[in-house]
Amino acid sequence: MIGGELLSRVRALFRSDDSRFSGQARAGELDGWLFWSSALLLLFGLVMVYSSSIAFAEGSRLSSHNSTFFLTRHAIFLALGAVSGLIAFQVPVRNLQKLAPWLAAAGILALLLVLIPHVGREVNGARRWIPLGPINIQPSEFMKLAMALYAADYTARKLPVMKSFMKAFVPMAAMVAVIGFLLLREPDFGALIVIACIAFGILFLGGMNVRIFAALSVFAVIMIAILVLTSPYRRERLFGFSDPWKDALGSGYQLSHALIAFGRGEWFGVGLGGSIEKLFYLPEAHTDFLLAVIAEELGFTGVLVVIVLFAIIVQRAFAIARRSHHLERHFSGLVAQGIGLWIGAQSLINMGVNMGVLPTKGLTLPLMSFGGSGILANCLALAVLLRIDWENRQLPRSTAGSGYGAAAVARPAAVRRGGDPV
Repeated sequence: MIGGELLSRVRALFRSDDSRFSGQARAGELDGWLFWSSALLLLFGLVMVYSSSIAFAEGSRLSSHNSTFFLTRHAIFLALGAVSGLIAFQVPVRNLQKLAPWLAAAGILALLLVLIPHVGREVNGARRWIPLGPINIQPSEFMKLAMALYAADYTARKLPVMKSFMKAFVPMAAMVAVIGFLLLREPDFGALIVIACIAFGILFLGGMNVRIFAALSVFAVIMIAILVLTSPYRRERLFGFSDPWKDALGSGYQLSHALIAFGRGEWFGVGLGGSIEKLFYLPEAHTDFLLAVIAEELGFTGVLVVIVLFAIIVQRAFAIARRSHHLERHFSGLVAQGIGLWIGAQSLINMGVNMGVLPTKGLTLPLMSFGGSGILANCLALAVLLRIDWENRQLPRSTAGSGYGAAAVARPAAVRRGGDPV
């Protein structure tokens, strides 16, 4: 009896219908489209991480030649992510707003610790990890979530002066500059791009002056060009991206083999587990270039499914944000938009790199690629997004119960427009 009642409650909690897209969902439920799309990507990622890592695990001393090494670790990370997400879901959004500055400060401190010799761990010339026993923590992944919370809190507090260059833009630019300096020391240029998109995207959506944003975009392009031209490593990656076949065994090696994987996959792929490129031809097949293995084994159809699922998550994030703003919950709305920007930008960049549209950035595919810190940070972000959606659904129910109904929710917006509050 108890088990059946619990199962029925869980089913009711995640019940999904077409009203999700029309904004008329029932109070108290979670967004089924968001939840199930995320769950499918996580589980699909588990399968593809195993498929893409078998050969590498069998041939590596790190894994003791155990073919299931990466599968086991990824499954553990997924379990930890699910537990962490359940815990994060219990935290009210107002408490997250209070914690936002402290989480950002903790993130900066962690980025500093990474750069300290014998504290941060260096792999392939990059110092991005802090070893904690059997696992390695990558602070830049958690900094993305911290930045989404901090930028939303900052923008919500600065709403009356968002048109001011000195009061609204300069302090956030200084914050991003500090984080950017630390990330470039690792180096982690890809994480810097994503964090900058989150921060300035939230500022723009919060009402930053369009002229300031346009000037910022031009300045950002100039700075990126300077960073590329002054770094032989980044310059080599850029030139390799523009013509990978010119040096297919050198700077264009990864991209050329990723394109071969896409070409072999055609419409329906060569079959799950049948990839040739993952057999020590394509480096980082289970991390940065997981999409290339998906393209080879499952073809255009598999890639399209992944793109659609990510599109649903981003669309639901912005739909949740729109409802939050309608309910005058601006911090919640900005956080939801920041998470949508994060997942959308990072997945788009990773896909562009795999398809040869963008230079190699070292960014993983969110929710899918192997990596404990990335999976944990993604699960926490999704839990926060689901919490925002859940609280949005509670507010109309509570106002209806108090005798005001939808008119009470709409009243503040009518007052601001100078209209009749009734």
